[in-house]
Amino acid sequence: MLDTNEEKKPTHNGVFPSSRFSIAPMLDWTDRHCRYFHRLLTKETLLYTEMVTTGAIIHGKGDFLAYNEEEHPVALQLGGSNPQDLATCAKLAAERGYDEINLNVGCPSDRVQNGRFGACLMAEPVLVAECIAAMRDVVDIPVTVKTRIGIDDQDSYEFLTDFVRIVSEKGGCEQFTIHARKAWLSGLSPKENREIPPLDYPRAYQIKQDFAHLNIGVNGGIKTLDESLEHLAHLDGVMVGREAYQNPYLLAHVDQTIFGLDTPVKKRRQVVEEMYPYIEQQLAKGAYLGHITRHMLGLFQNMPGARQWRRYISENAHKPGSGIEVVQAALAKIPQELDV
Repeated sequence: MLDTNEEKKPTHNGVFPSSRFSIAPMLDWTDRHCRYFHRLLTKETLLYTEMVTTGAIIHGKGDFLAYNEEEHPVALQLGGSNPQDLATCAKLAAERGYDEINLNVGCPSDRVQNGRFGACLMAEPVLVAECIAAMRDVVDIPVTVKTRIGIDDQDSYEFLTDFVRIVSEKGGCEQFTIHARKAWLSGLSPKENREIPPLDYPRAYQIKQDFAHLNIGVNGGIKTLDESLEHLAHLDGVMVGREAYQNPYLLAHVDQTIFGLDTPVKKRRQVVEEMYPYIEQQLAKGAYLGHITRHMLGLFQNMPGARQWRRYISENAHKPGSGIEVVQAALAKIPQELDV
């Protein structure tokens, strides 16, 4: 278990070096089982929770701040627009040991807009600044923003510049992760908003040039570590989303390629076997096997036996009483002679 107080290594502007490479918050995907699995692949990468609304934390039944201690460094992404509610949730999260609080100013879904948070908040930079300031007043950990480059027809560089300037100067925000696409608040689904609006990485690069004192990262469409290194020549951080989920073995090389560590790269088979104790522990607590193994399906992507691995888990993990033997049998589908 990591001692979070010892592990934190702030840079000159209070942002952890782990923000150099992070895995995006993805609703219904980056839950605590997923994050535990990803942490086995990379020790340095900053992990984000799914977006959690302030209403769920304050009024919901259940523990929406639960995570595994092994996940550090881990950031909580919040959805909301009420400064007092956000401050309440940020304080609770800091007390629970989270390493960063991130405000969602990028999600374009109708449900999020109806709650007056997500990408629609780009049109209200003063309110966003008030939200950031309220959270910063009650916590000592970084409070950051994930945003788009614009919304609807408000997509000029000046619009983005004004947003960053107001939120940084009035709110005290020192770190922005910019999804390098604008969001259409109507007419496109969230999935289409991740694919149809064109990527504009140079706009994020320009923001870094114009706000050199801020920590600026980029998100959107990044699929390889080589691409990540190209962005890092211009920016402070890279956030990878669906590629990290669908092809998780990408993460096995992050500590060496991005963070410059000389630790050995884990084999896929080793990672599966290291999941066994966690799976058994979670099953003993009442978790369902399929809720854990669904995050592991892409581990052997493009390898011999990958299809059989995915199929066996998909067909058997959901069955009543399914246990670790399902994963062991699936792993046996991968040819033993492969050093993977």
